[in-house]
Amino acid sequence: MSTRNASNEDEPVIENRDQLVAPMQAGEKPKSAWRIGTEHEKLVYKRNDFHAPSYDEPGGIRDILLNLQDFGWKPVEEGGKVIAMSGDDGTVSLEPAGQLELSGAPLENLHETCNEAGRHLSQVKEIGERCGVGFLGLGMWPDKTREDLPMMPKGRYDIMARHMPTVGNLGLDMMLRTCTIQVNLDYSSETDMAQKFRVGLALQPLATALFANSPFTEGKPNGYLSYRSHIWSDTDPHRTGMLPFVFEEDFGYERYVDYMLDVPMYFVFRDGKYLDAAGLSFRDFLDGKLSILPGEKPTESDWWDHLSTAFPEVRLKSFLEMRGADGGPWSRICALPALWVGLLYDQGALDAAWDLVKDWSMEEREALRNAVPKEGLAASVPGGRTLQDLGKDVLEIARSGLTARARLNTGGDNETGFLQTLDEIVESGKSPAQRMLDRYHGEWGGDITRVYKYSF
Repeated sequence: MSTRNASNEDEPVIENRDQLVAPMQAGEKPKSAWRIGTEHEKLVYKRNDFHAPSYDEPGGIRDILLNLQDFGWKPVEEGGKVIAMSGDDGTVSLEPAGQLELSGAPLENLHETCNEAGRHLSQVKEIGERCGVGFLGLGMWPDKTREDLPMMPKGRYDIMARHMPTVGNLGLDMMLRTCTIQVNLDYSSETDMAQKFRVGLALQPLATALFANSPFTEGKPNGYLSYRSHIWSDTDPHRTGMLPFVFEEDFGYERYVDYMLDVPMYFVFRDGKYLDAAGLSFRDFLDGKLSILPGEKPTESDWWDHLSTAFPEVRLKSFLEMRGADGGPWSRICALPALWVGLLYDQGALDAAWDLVKDWSMEEREALRNAVPKEGLAASVPGGRTLQDLGKDVLEIARSGLTARARLNTGGDNETGFLQTLDEIVESGKSPAQRMLDRYHGEWGGDITRVYKYSF
């Protein structure tokens, strides 16, 4: 989630609808300027007893952040507390219960992306040795209750934590117990954005299945392969889901603005503090009728903040975010951007991917989304095949897209090698979650603490 630590009193006030569309239009770039932004979260635990460290305890989350200064990172504060670190590789920030996230820099190719991930993991591993902590690459805490987990000192999280139980049953689990890998990608035009958005939404269940990595809740199998994905289905129906309107013929920036105006607000940031606006209407804010700021109209930064509070399977800001994957280890951090760059950054691959899914009905897309958390690659896709079968075709298309990009490293290798871990998953039909379940029922003997030996 985004980090904000300052108010800008000179920020332009929104006076017309063009300013609402502007962030999306501003994202348009020529193909030569397209970049890859990768975000990945990890669970933090104390090695001596596996507890999730609090912000303030010795060797806890605050100390982990501050230790990043030794690698050139600069502190970002909110309310006098360090809540993030900024550096050449992007931003290291905190999810609500202390999940550590790298929001990487926009990079030109996947070799750079994987090097960035490697640098980050090397740094936090070294810090982990100093602080007595380890890091888990999973989609969800395998053994912690909500009560076991701390809350980080970020104002927006307090607001969200109060609001979540009023709109769904699992929103607090989303905040406190889950981790993801996400990829942010560019587009050249409104038409290009729409095609990428549609392909991304239709194939997001495949990403969920390939990266499914959250089969345990509070120490026991939970009956799902991606419980993290299931959690999103009962978090907040106003701001999640598959967005049927994206597949309508007239979809574009204006329609996404309409959607966002219908998403209830969470907060307004003023004078360094988050004001609770949970459930209020941004449309009212535009009219100067927001109850907590009567007579005041939103600034452009308020709109940017609001754009970050919707959580559909694919999200639009000034780029497209692919949001369907569980957290995972280093190899899968590199694999997720490889999948989506291969599909979306070459026109031939993008057209081929759209051909696979363009005839699916909204009901069929929803059914697949609902089936995947439990069934994974065994889920049926329209036409009678399984998601595993479709995955083989999709990976071939992604491979062709990466081959066409021809971005080589110093050894002369293109980017297709980053798909290898996904090839193995599709070939076997076994997601990471299924492999963990096999260990749990086999060599682990039902001892969930053995999962910590598979940390980063």
